[in-house]
Amino acid sequence: MSLFPYPEGALLMAPLSGYTDLPYRRAARKCGCVYAFTEMVDAASLAYARKRSESMLLRGGDEPFLGVQLVGANEEHLKIALDVLNEYEFDVLDFNLGCPVPKVAKKGAGAELGRHIDRALACFSLFRERSKHVLSAKIRIVDAEDPAPTLALAKGLAELGAQAITVHGRIKEAFYAGPVAYGIIRQVREALPGVRIVANGGVTGREKYDEIRRETGCGAVMLARGAMGNPWLFRELAEGDAYRPPTIAEWLELMRAHIGEMIGLYGEEPAMRIARKILHDYFRGRGFHSEIRSRISFLGTKAEFDAFLEAVPAAHSETYWSRPGAERRLRREESAAE
Repeated sequence: MSLFPYPEGALLMAPLSGYTDLPYRRAARKCGCVYAFTEMVDAASLAYARKRSESMLLRGGDEPFLGVQLVGANEEHLKIALDVLNEYEFDVLDFNLGCPVPKVAKKGAGAELGRHIDRALACFSLFRERSKHVLSAKIRIVDAEDPAPTLALAKGLAELGAQAITVHGRIKEAFYAGPVAYGIIRQVREALPGVRIVANGGVTGREKYDEIRRETGCGAVMLARGAMGNPWLFRELAEGDAYRPPTIAEWLELMRAHIGEMIGLYGEEPAMRIARKILHDYFRGRGFHSEIRSRISFLGTKAEFDAFLEAVPAAHSETYWSRPGAERRLRREESAAE
């Protein structure tokens, strides 16, 4: 592997807890995603409940690149988890110092750990000592006004062997809303010319993608919530003006394949329970009446899912086509052969 895990212009799919399993990644890869991660894996769960975590580490034989992301703040848990991960083949091992959700932060992990720089670096030093994998880290900016603590964290991670650092340009309390501190991401990139800095935050379409690249100077960008239910975003950003959105039929076909793979992996009942949130994402912003979207929350079997998909085309709003500038686009069926 080259010094930098991600080349110039790379689009990365973020590790998303509860989402980026093998079926989710395969859906994204059909739309052009190359650089993908497992779900975020908790070090304690991997250390003491390994059986429950093994499905999260599943790598498909058709996956050319796969990273794994570990989260945790307890050094003993991290040591055991790192030893377990050495039994697997991943292209990158990433340390999560950016997750803002309360169940992670209350354990002193994720973005909360990232604010305690010395402790965060002590934990990351274990990665250098024990892991066989190429190392990276995902952080949030520590302060929205003062770049110094974010720079200190990033520089410390680089000194300990991080070959890439993804920087989310919002503080922990902002979660996923509000302005992205492009200037601080740029300063991190300029301070660490030997490390691939990956920009992250707020990319939902071409306009925001062009903006984050222009304002930060970063060649590589990580997509997270913007690609949830919209794996075509990878193709859209890669192809630019040549991009053509999916038709309703193509959109349905990918959903059917995605959920079908989930059923094959988890079994019908567990898969359909998990699939409800996935389907809500697929439908968001695509012009379907609320009556059809409300049915998603009650789908419990494959037969119900198949019947639901059959009813979907008739529930599309004609007024949707009068909003050509909206993100998450579909295109009319009759234009498919143009």
